[in-house]
Amino acid sequence: MFTGIIEELGEVREASPHRLTIAARTVTADSPIGASISVDGCCLTVVENTGGTLAFDLSEETLARTSLRRLQPGADVNLERPVTLAARLGGHMVQGHVDGVGTIAGIDSEPEGGAVFEVDLAADLMRYIVEKGSIAIDGISLTVAGMDASRVTIAVIPHTLAVTTLGTAVIGDPVNIEVDVIAKYVERLMEGQGA
Repeated sequence: MFTGIIEELGEVREASPHRLTIAARTVTADSPIGASISVDGCCLTVVENTGGTLAFDLSEETLARTSLRRLQPGADVNLERPVTLAARLGGHMVQGHVDGVGTIAGIDSEPEGGAVFEVDLAADLMRYIVEKGSIAIDGISLTVAGMDASRVTIAVIPHTLAVTTLGTAVIGDPVNIEVDVIAKYVERLMEGQGA
């Protein structure tokens, strides 16, 4: 499990059809073969750690369900190691299990350096969204500032823009979306009650 608080930006070194290699400094520590790392919100398993790079194998399921297939060498990615029981949960409970891919539909810069993002989501994901609730976009724990039938609005502070891939995002970019897992469990429990 992750918190959605990004530890560092990594740089894609290799992006072949089923292998992703990323240069990183911070997350390579404590990440032996078999460890989990959140890469743009996708929980991936380390298959090689050189000390300066991490390599991951990508399954067809991962490629079909996420935006990782679009990555090219030189691209930045959000990286986070799993939370430990001794760590503060600064964001929200993020599993790294991407529910779908959204599209950045709008970016409005704010005078103090932040920005307001609008992200289009599929209808099957919108049912889990609530205003002031949590959402992970490319692995970043964010709060829903507003919503309508097919779009969420996110207010992003300058710090988040500076330390994540949202700082270089443009309209039309695909983003990995993970809705709040608690909402999915509540829905499942309600189905069992015939609601």
